[in-house]
Order: sequence, then structure tokens, then C-alpha cells
Amino acid sequence: MRTLIKNISSLVGILPEGKLRLHGEEMDHVGEIKDAFLLIENGLIKSFGREEDLPGGLCADKTIDAERGMVMPCWCDSHTHLVYAGSREGEFLDKIKGLSYEQI
Repeated sequence: MRTLIKNISSLVGILPEGKLRLHGEEMDHVGEIKDAFLLIENGLIKSFGREEDLPGGLCADKTIDAERGMVMPCWCDSHTHLVYAGSREGEFLDKIKGLSYEQI
């Protein structure tokens, strides 16, 4: 099944081609494409880019109009587990800076 999401104002969480994940200071910058499309095939992202570059004659089983909304097709795990009653803000910042669990 192919699903096309179009009319996206901002496609957020885009990594440069060949980049699997971000580390340290790289995490301060979120990749973004304005006026975008996203093509999903069998549950996986097949293609994305600026809507003006959308291939002509593209067939999709389902088309979703994002109505100029923001789309974030990335996994964002923002939870933490309460181990003690103190604040974990410092630990979260250390993770963003790229420190390993052993270093923290």
C-alpha cells in the first residue's frame, strides 16, 4: 500500500542522506523541509522532499492532505522513568550532548 501525504507546511526531523542518527551538538539542529510531501510504502518511508519536486504521475492508494500542517515522521522517545524523586534534567541534557550512560 502506498500513502502520499502532501500539502505539508513543514516536514520535521529529516536527516541528511546517509546519516543514520545524530550525536552531541548535531542534536541541536532539526532537519526541516518546507512545502513538502511524504510517500509511505508498506509502512516505510519511500520518498520525501519539496512538493514542487513530487514526481508526476505518482500513484498512491491513499492521499492525505496535511492542510499545511507539520508532519514529524520520526520516532521521538521523550519519556523517562522515575527512579528517585529528584530532577533528571541534568541527565537529559547530558544525553543530548552525546554522553553515554556509563559517562552519566
